[in-house]
Amino acid sequence: MTYQQTVEWMFQQLPMYQRVGSSAFKKDLTNTLKLATHLGNPELDFKSVHVAGTNGKGSSSHMIASVLQEAGYKVGLYTSPHLKEYRERIRINGEYISEEAVVDFIQNNKPFFEAETLSFFEMSVGMAFWYFAEEKVDIAVIEVGMGGRLDSTNIIIPEVSLITNIGKDHIQFLGTTLPEIASEKAGIIKPNVPVIISEKHPETAPVFRKTAQERTAEIIFAEECETLEDLSTDLLGSYQQKNIKGVAAVINQLISQDWIISEEHLREGLKNVRKNTNLKGRWDILQEAPKVICDTAHNSDGLKYVFQQLKDEVYERLHFVLGVVSDKDLDEVLPLFPKNATYYFCKPDVPRGLEAEKLMAKSIEFGLVGKVFNSVSEAYAEVLKAAGEKDLIFCGGSNFTVAEII
Repeated sequence: MTYQQTVEWMFQQLPMYQRVGSSAFKKDLTNTLKLATHLGNPELDFKSVHVAGTNGKGSSSHMIASVLQEAGYKVGLYTSPHLKEYRERIRINGEYISEEAVVDFIQNNKPFFEAETLSFFEMSVGMAFWYFAEEKVDIAVIEVGMGGRLDSTNIIIPEVSLITNIGKDHIQFLGTTLPEIASEKAGIIKPNVPVIISEKHPETAPVFRKTAQERTAEIIFAEECETLEDLSTDLLGSYQQKNIKGVAAVINQLISQDWIISEEHLREGLKNVRKNTNLKGRWDILQEAPKVICDTAHNSDGLKYVFQQLKDEVYERLHFVLGVVSDKDLDEVLPLFPKNATYYFCKPDVPRGLEAEKLMAKSIEFGLVGKVFNSVSEAYAEVLKAAGEKDLIFCGGSNFTVAEII
């Protein structure tokens, strides 16, 4: 099979949450453990940092990887979902896994995948662990896909774990309250492995403390730590300041374990995240006059941060290219969107995408007014024609909407 045929086989033959939603979700690590055994337990061959959370885990994972790269380490990075290209999920020092490696891994293990009916995500995690072991990385930053306790990544024993902001997302799988969701995220806390909590919240802190105590794991709340002054990152958006605190605490923990990382490595790593890791989709400014901003925030907590940042922008008129997935809780997120904007409703080009007509009908209930378009690209072309030089165009609502524009 060619690379494209290989990736299409992965997408179509086996369930992929990113495309089809809940039917792809597995509440079980049995297959992951079988796969690890089949591959010779590659997850034991490299050091790691494990990152979970509702918002900020992607940005934080990239920041940590960037700092470690500045310190001279060979750094693996596993994240999900991807925006444009499957290989974004698996990188070493910012370089995507090669097409040949993807094809070889699938071809060599395809009979096992089919016999065990592995999911898309299970295969991808296995591929990442195999690749990092083959390439002999010094350390890998592993981002949880969803939740933590039952996520396929949760077979590693990391140097340190990080749990970022906890919010209400994927409630059909993880629970409807913050403590319930926190309990799932706390599943990544391992015996005797320190855990950093980026943001201290009165509802979730007791859950993390209890789990850490049960597992004799040191727990560190980042906001209670002394950190260096004036730490900043090239990832735009004031909301990144909360992520920086958690990342700095992770780096301090690694330093205490004899990893050689200087203050300069930390500062330079934070300032060069995009260059070092190839991150896209976080407050991405695509052009000026009119200014176009893309952001992948898609749940209530993430959107609150983004819209707070939006208030600092100066513009004449505001335009929104908005597309979401069908399992999004619109009653929770739509009230957050600004009413003083013109909306361009569209459907992301994935099976999970919500029909633009349905999105507009629901949006009208919350005072959001605009027109329906047949595709994201059509909506984006129209907004570029309609917007004046001093206007602001914001594109978001889903990873997929952003992916089609970037």
